[in-house]
Amino acid sequence: MSKSSFVCLAAVTVAAAYNIDARQVSGVSVGTSAGPQPTQTSFSFTLATTNPTAIPLASIVSNAATQATHTLATTYAPGSIPTVVSGAPPLPNAALLAPSNYPALDKVVPTDSPEVQQWIKDVANSGVTIPDFAPTVDSGACGSNAAAVADTTRCWWTCTGCVTATDITTCPNKLTWGFTYDDGPSPYTEDLLQFLDQNNLKTTFFAVGSRVISFPNILQTEYMGGHQIGVHTWSHPPLTTLTNDQIIGELGWSKKVIKDVLGVTPLHFRPPFGDIDNRVRAIAQAMGLTPVIWTRISPQATFDTDDFDLHSGLTTASHVLQNWNYISGNASIIDTGFILLEHDLFQQSVDIATGYILPDALLHQPPFKIVPVIECQNKPLSDAYLELNDNSSNPLPSGSVPSSSANAAGSSTGSTGSGGSGSSKGSAAVATAGLPGLGAVFALALAILAGTTLLMS
Repeated sequence: MSKSSFVCLAAVTVAAAYNIDARQVSGVSVGTSAGPQPTQTSFSFTLATTNPTAIPLASIVSNAATQATHTLATTYAPGSIPTVVSGAPPLPNAALLAPSNYPALDKVVPTDSPEVQQWIKDVANSGVTIPDFAPTVDSGACGSNAAAVADTTRCWWTCTGCVTATDITTCPNKLTWGFTYDDGPSPYTEDLLQFLDQNNLKTTFFAVGSRVISFPNILQTEYMGGHQIGVHTWSHPPLTTLTNDQIIGELGWSKKVIKDVLGVTPLHFRPPFGDIDNRVRAIAQAMGLTPVIWTRISPQATFDTDDFDLHSGLTTASHVLQNWNYISGNASIIDTGFILLEHDLFQQSVDIATGYILPDALLHQPPFKIVPVIECQNKPLSDAYLELNDNSSNPLPSGSVPSSSANAAGSSTGSTGSGGSGSSKGSAAVATAGLPGLGAVFALALAILAGTTLLMS
């Protein structure tokens, strides 16, 4: 659907105007939840427009009737040559993929296969020093990992907001949106692709290996259509909870199946749940992968709509749209561009994006420049893939993990309203990013009191 076909009103006020500071408590957003708040049952938001064919908000719920899925509008024959990047190899024949040649779906990969054993050797020979941190426990819950939270040398993004110079969390240019979707491909990705094509939008799809082997033709359509493809592990585990060898296997199999389907190897990855520390960074670096997270401007202000939790019922469509209002409001204020977390795994997430978030975003003033992550970094699409990157503008990761730093300063304009999406315990990560003078002891106390856990990706 093109912008001209939207119902273009000066403003479609779906509910009362939002207050961008609403989620701040004495300047520090402590203990806010990823899902609906116990004391808040209604959420307000304002949209410039909606899609005339949008699924009604009342139908975007966890128990929604399963919608009919659509076949791909365009598929590509084996041997097709991509036209969106120069020098790309012919497209492989996805029909020849044998699932028996890959690990079991949606399970952490075994480490005794010849493939993983070779990748382990490659990492050992890479020259990258892997920090000797023990894996986190309890699915990476902050409250169960006090020592890891307090250890500043770990630089654990989930619970402290810590980033390094290699982490991509924003776009350099103000109002540029590093557009991403996680966890696919899925049967509902085609609906998203149709909307993107109709509006000439390109995104970055962070693909789960288990979904790639299940829907290889969808991944090929994404790639051939000019969307960036990135790694999102094989089975979507919180990476800090795994051993070194397991992390290597999760990243390696995801890289391999994507190359087997597309003929090229991604150079960017998103850690599931945003769960990354310097051990995970070092292993990824040794495997030629640059981490992409999402923008975080204060402890609870992460650019996450929480759309993932629509499917489980942990949040509501109105809450997601209020989160979007907070995000778009803050995106207009911060001095950089931004990266937003969204998903294409479930129909509810796709429905809220194509029916509400994206139509509103396309009419945002001042306008957003909506592009894949690689382009938001002012680099060509070819730099996103090992076989096409000439190292001139995007040198491959090498050397040791860079020194860490706190994340961006907290914004006085408040929270996105989404402190993290869909954690297994329904609570958001508390961090000290951007709070001057807030030491590790206070950070630890906040984490324990909040009983915090992971940010869903």
